[in-house]
Amino acid sequence: MTTLEGRDRTAPRPVTDVTGRGVLARLRTPRRPRFWFEILLIAVSYWTYSLIRNAVPEQKAQALANADWIWKVEHHLGIAVENTVNHTVNSVKWLIVGMNYYYATLHFVVTLGVLVWLYRSHPGRYAATRLVLFATTAVALVGYYFYPLAPPRLMTGGDFIDTVLVHETWGSMASGDLKNMSNQYAAMPSMHIGWSLWCGLTIFALASVPWVRILGLLYPAGTLVVIVATANHFWLDAVGGALCLAFGYAVVRVWYGALPQGLPRQVTAGPVLTSRRTAPPRHPERAA
Repeated sequence: MTTLEGRDRTAPRPVTDVTGRGVLARLRTPRRPRFWFEILLIAVSYWTYSLIRNAVPEQKAQALANADWIWKVEHHLGIAVENTVNHTVNSVKWLIVGMNYYYATLHFVVTLGVLVWLYRSHPGRYAATRLVLFATTAVALVGYYFYPLAPPRLMTGGDFIDTVLVHETWGSMASGDLKNMSNQYAAMPSMHIGWSLWCGLTIFALASVPWVRILGLLYPAGTLVVIVATANHFWLDAVGGALCLAFGYAVVRVWYGALPQGLPRQVTAGPVLTSRRTAPPRHPERAA
């Protein structure tokens, strides 16, 4: 009778179960993004975000009361300088008009531009970085629902200037003819900060050109000045936006086990589901 010397006699382990960890591994493995799917996903996601955000009850009285409370807290902390910034920048017409258009356009243009850049240059990191943005935006909706907040320009007795109305520029979905298209009392958290900080950190972490990385950091800093100068947000709204972004990164860290910049730049062929069977030796020793 012939036997194999030294061969593992334990029962062979099956290939990773596709209904168990195998499925989870597939979902966590970066794949090459599909262009039309991404376009559709972004469009549907933004439509859903706008629908939910604008469906939140405005709760004007509560929003104004919350704005008064935020203003008092900032005075207590010694950071209530929004009014001074608003009036100072408003005195320079070309500057404040430029900020109005900055507020209205770059929020979308730069965010979409970063998504396109990721899609083309960092496909392996695209899905994870996109998930950061989606998770950030999703948790912001919770803030809009549970904490209605009036922007400074709508405060009663706050002496803030609505720069869009004064200079008759197109700079806010919550002013002028466009005010009925957006919930005016959804200022906390600031997604102008959440999205711009996402753009800035993504560019800083992944860009290879030094001056581009610097611009990435300057973008959210400039956005912070703009949202305050145009009286669309308090400083603390920006803190809320940054906390939402931190939540988004936490979601990705848990899901992928790494931050986006820690994932491979290029997409691998797919998750490797290897068999755990013990392979027989190439030249087994036989005994009679």
